[in-house]
Amino acid sequence: MKYLVRDKMLAIGDDYRIEDEEGRHAFLVDGKALRMRDTLELKDPDGHILITLREKWFAFRDAMTLERDERRLAVIRRKRLSLLRNHYRVTLAEGTEVDVSGRILDRGFKVEYDGELLALISRQWYRVRETYAVDVVREDADAALLIAVAVCVIRMAEKERDEDD
Repeated sequence: MKYLVRDKMLAIGDDYRIEDEEGRHAFLVDGKALRMRDTLELKDPDGHILITLREKWFAFRDAMTLERDERRLAVIRRKRLSLLRNHYRVTLAEGTEVDVSGRILDRGFKVEYDGELLALISRQWYRVRETYAVDVVREDADAALLIAVAVCVIRMAEKERDEDD
């Protein structure tokens, strides 16, 4: 299933909608303003929180956590000992590791588990600057989790770029 993410386009703050390939509203990313750390919520069309995305406090390395029902679901960190600058590791609560690599800031990257493609993130077919697709390749994959991972790594890469400037 392919999801179309229109981030920061005509959005108030950090809120943006995600549509499925049929053009139906599938998710909302709700940015929480006035918080000391980065916090986003991925919501379903009815407004129920599916996943909370938080910047980790006091982390040795920049990291974001994903939570479902107030329990840690995953931690995302940039992979430091990689030849690729745009390489992130997602460690799920049960210890499984998922790799994210590619051109993060260009919205051209992939999410893999043990060499198997889970999702492909691309702006290839979209001309609008802040629009990209999250193509969830595996039918049994958790689409909300993969979208949350994509949103997090893009946010982390943008933050790192801004700090380097």
